[in-house]
Amino acid sequence: MSTAAEIFEIPTGTGSVTDSPHLPDGFADVFGSRFVDIGELRLHAVVGGEGTPLLLIGGWPQTWYAWRLIMPTLARNYRVVAVDPRGVGLSDKPFGGYDTGTLAADLVRLMSALGHDRFAVVGHDVGMWIGYALAADHPERVDRLAVLEAALPGLLPSPPLMGENHFNDLLWHFAFNRLSTVNEELVRGREGIFFGYQFRHKAATPTALPDHAVRHYIDTLAADPDALRASFDFYRALDATMHQNAHRRTRQLTLPVLAIGGAECSGDRVAATMRAAATEVTGLQIPHCGHFPAEEAPDALLAALLPFLERPDVA
Repeated sequence: MSTAAEIFEIPTGTGSVTDSPHLPDGFADVFGSRFVDIGELRLHAVVGGEGTPLLLIGGWPQTWYAWRLIMPTLARNYRVVAVDPRGVGLSDKPFGGYDTGTLAADLVRLMSALGHDRFAVVGHDVGMWIGYALAADHPERVDRLAVLEAALPGLLPSPPLMGENHFNDLLWHFAFNRLSTVNEELVRGREGIFFGYQFRHKAATPTALPDHAVRHYIDTLAADPDALRASFDFYRALDATMHQNAHRRTRQLTLPVLAIGGAECSGDRVAATMRAAATEVTGLQIPHCGHFPAEEAPDALLAALLPFLERPDVA
């Protein structure tokens, strides 16, 4: 359990929940922002609800805010922790530590500080990478894992880009993001162009995500030069993550896994990549949904998540 000195509430006007745009009615009555000191790092999380602890890990280039539409329903039965991992949102943005082994260890310390020894995990995009590492590296802490809209680096062959316009449109940024510095120089001051393209082209339709949400993500990245650098550091660390995944796949996950793809984006590839890593995988696709299920299809996502999280055969 943590001491009071390790957890700090974030007041209005400093980027807290109450400063976030267009939240569901009553959101701030249930959820509050916390800074959690895990030692050498301070992480930001939005916490609320009562019940079994549930950790939500978002993807690139988003923050905890991506989960806002499903958090109130989840909070009826779960103690929801929507985290900004290192490098994201209001969390610290150190140089280094963006391999998934380190990112997972950060979140184990976060959950310990919040008093949660064992918890469920839902991860999207890069959050799926981190969720897999959490379950593989710390199996005693994770009792079930739901993953959305990504593939695990190094577990399956990369899809072809040449001659495959669909994959090229989805994945071209991987090589760009891994560049050492020129990507930051090209994107700085043009965040709306670069990140706006990501949101328009990965969703089922260019307007599937509301303008206020896209602007919130872009403004968060543009406000701090370290935020832009850290957003690329997840990709610069992919060699280390892939090396770690090669070891992880030698000990397959035995906990229940739910793998969800948007039918208009990753589709059944989410389940395919998890079947290379786990023995008990349930896969499904959300129709008419692209890369952002929690925002494009929150009701359909909840309809998939809730029965999985409530399964009585999960310890």
